[in-house]
Amino acid sequence: YLFGWLALSFRGVTLGLACHLVRGDLSYSIPEEMKRQAVVGNIAKDLGLELSKLSFRKVRIDSEGTRKRHCDINLSTGDLIVTERIDRDSLCGKKGSCVLKVDLVLENPLELQRITLHIQDVNDNSPQFMDELIEIEITESAEKGSRFSIEEAHDADIGQNSVQRYDLQKNENFILAVDSNKVELVLENKLDRERQNEINLLLTALDGGTPQRSGTLAIHVTVLDANDNAPVFSQAVYKVSVPENSPLDTVVVTVSATDADEGVNGEVTYDFGHVSEEDAKIFSIDPKTGQITVIGETDFEEVTSFEMRVKAKDGLGLTSYARVVIDVTDANDNAPVIYLKSMTNPIPENVSPGTEVGIINVQDRDSESNRQVRCSIQQNIPFKLVPSIKSYYSLVTTGHLDRELLSDYNITITATDEGSPSLSSSKIVRLSVGDVNDNPPAFEEQSYSAYVTENNKPGSTLCSVTARDPDWRQNGTVIYSLLPGEVNGAPVSSYLSVNGDTGVIHAVRSFDYEQFRSFKVQVMARDNGSPPLSSNVTVSVFITDVNDNCPQILYPAPEGSSFMTELVPKAAHGGSLVSKVIAVDADSGQNAWLSYHIVKSTDPGLFTIGVHSGEIRTQRDISESDSMKQNLIVAVKDNGQLSLSATCSMFLLISDNLAEVPELKDMSYDENNSKLTSYLIIALVSISTFFLTFIIIILGLRFCRRRKPRLLFDGAVTIPSAYLPPNYAEVDGTGTLRSTYNYDAYLTTGSRTSDFKFVTSYNDNTLPADQTIRKIDNIMNNTSFSSFSSVLYIVLYRLNDTAPCLNFICIGFILFLFYCCYTRSRNDTMIEIRSNIRNSSYEHCLSVDCVHMLHRLP
Repeated sequence: YLFGWLALSFRGVTLGLACHLVRGDLSYSIPEEMKRQAVVGNIAKDLGLELSKLSFRKVRIDSEGTRKRHCDINLSTGDLIVTERIDRDSLCGKKGSCVLKVDLVLENPLELQRITLHIQDVNDNSPQFMDELIEIEITESAEKGSRFSIEEAHDADIGQNSVQRYDLQKNENFILAVDSNKVELVLENKLDRERQNEINLLLTALDGGTPQRSGTLAIHVTVLDANDNAPVFSQAVYKVSVPENSPLDTVVVTVSATDADEGVNGEVTYDFGHVSEEDAKIFSIDPKTGQITVIGETDFEEVTSFEMRVKAKDGLGLTSYARVVIDVTDANDNAPVIYLKSMTNPIPENVSPGTEVGIINVQDRDSESNRQVRCSIQQNIPFKLVPSIKSYYSLVTTGHLDRELLSDYNITITATDEGSPSLSSSKIVRLSVGDVNDNPPAFEEQSYSAYVTENNKPGSTLCSVTARDPDWRQNGTVIYSLLPGEVNGAPVSSYLSVNGDTGVIHAVRSFDYEQFRSFKVQVMARDNGSPPLSSNVTVSVFITDVNDNCPQILYPAPEGSSFMTELVPKAAHGGSLVSKVIAVDADSGQNAWLSYHIVKSTDPGLFTIGVHSGEIRTQRDISESDSMKQNLIVAVKDNGQLSLSATCSMFLLISDNLAEVPELKDMSYDENNSKLTSYLIIALVSISTFFLTFIIIILGLRFCRRRKPRLLFDGAVTIPSAYLPPNYAEVDGTGTLRSTYNYDAYLTTGSRTSDFKFVTSYNDNTLPADQTIRKIDNIMNNTSFSSFSSVLYIVLYRLNDTAPCLNFICIGFILFLFYCCYTRSRNDTMIEIRSNIRNSSYEHCLSVDCVHMLHRLP
């Protein structure tokens, strides 16, 4: 034992194991049949261990093989307690010393302590005869001193608690003779069958225990004639051996006994004497031949030897006994068994190499070389087995673990004994690698693009972002959120929202392509690890245009606005420019491509309109038969899907002079007539007060003759400022209005607002500022009194119906008012025009945009 212990210690040192033996072995002596939970001793006190460290070091009791766990340790008190019934008689039989050995295992570091329990016998079994009644037939010729064998009583206890003496009931014929090997009835007085043919005796067996126990046997003696020889065995003790797992009906031994008598008195039969129920299930004896055979399983690991008594009986009841000892020899019939004593599962993926993750115990129930075991695991895994104490191994890591590469390991442990042939067994140990948050979420794409049509519904889905995190559970759970930012000066959260679980991006509001066309946001994907890891991705949102804006007509003014009429000279030839319809569309692309169509006209064949330019021209020369009044309804359509359109009315008068149009008065408004009448009444009162008015009238008439206006009737375009939208999309880089067409501006004769007439186109893209101012001055000089003469004609026409006698007075007063208004308005307008042009960033000073700045001219 000392040599084995030294070899084991040397082996442990060379392997560098973190374990050692604690002090010496512990030994306790306890009586059998102790109650469960009874205290055997205090392990912690006897080994000098702290109670607080018992749980930490995983102290436990290990029993080898399939043996019952008779005792265990109470971790809270350190007591060794009884957990199962301890029956010395079944454990050790008749052995003088009964020893039960268990292992005390401690971990962190691994320690092994052998505990020896000496089981003391208790007088818990009474002496017991095999039969309650035996019958003996004795001839009356039996001589005094004849002996008749009686099977001794069996007591499972040993020593003083076993059978110590026998008492025979008092009688006249027999006394009891007891020696170390047998119990015999001795005939003290000869029998007389004629006087007494039957004798009943009571044999009592007593043990030496306290309290004393006993067993009885009834003996019935029948007095017969002349059988005075009992059978005699050839051997008093038969010793044989049988291999374990022997086949059924294997002959173990044949016992033989002879009887000197003849006839029935000499016929011998065999039977087992006192034998346990377990042994009777394994062996049987032929009553005629005495052959003992195997009828059950012989297992060396359960019972190593059997001892039984064989009885030989003649025909008249005389018996004799012999002892048979059967030794069971071991065979390598048990493969090693692998037990997992301790296992760390799951293993964190960031453990360092050399970390102990489990303790393994290998046991083989065979004996000698059959129980020598070698243990190994498969290659190409980051684990290895390190031998420890006795048949214990430590499972340690040999490399770094990565759960994302391999999350589970099925480790096959193989144990092989050294028997012949050798047996082996395997056990699969399943280890899981615990996750550590070492991977940030990764988006599937480097960037995302979302396309949404304008006027979308709030809450509509734009796109979905997806990020993957190879970590597990909360370390791999991805939460999406928008990074703070601004879009057009507003928080990004007022435009978009993202579903934190799915990554689906929704629109918070409805988008308008005419306000902005694209923007970018940052989406963050964060896991739930500790600490959390995150990554970002850019999402570009592009807003596509929808044809949601109707064309907006800038000229002519919409119906219900100021009264506008275009004059067309009677001498106009085919192809002459009469007017121009100007419209814009706030959409873009093909949604803003406008086309012009005449949907209704007084004379369908007289006028045509440019499909893309909107210019109204004569298709042929004007003839005398053409109606003086021409009414055109023009539709402006865009090129979007589900095309939108707008219409306007264009009034044309074919005349060289307004005086030729007597119906012009019908084209004014009643509201203005009432205002004009009020002004005339006030004028009459004022002129009667001031005589100076006549002088002003004369000067005004002379000035009008010198400044006779040019009459160019190629068309007029009115562009009130209210018709220009605050913003509209451009087409082909220049917008709906093309700056390559510039026109001279003239007031129309039929306009009572600041309308303009475009007749001349310029090819120059820009004009210098001084030329622009001079051009505007010429326009003012040429238009003011041209309009003035037309208005004067209208006023005179109206006054003919109201007060003919006051015509000259009214004319003078009106001339005076027009002169004053013209002078002041011209000065104010020129100041404003020069200021606008100086501050303007337009490239074309006389384009439609420049005309728009001049719309406030009187």
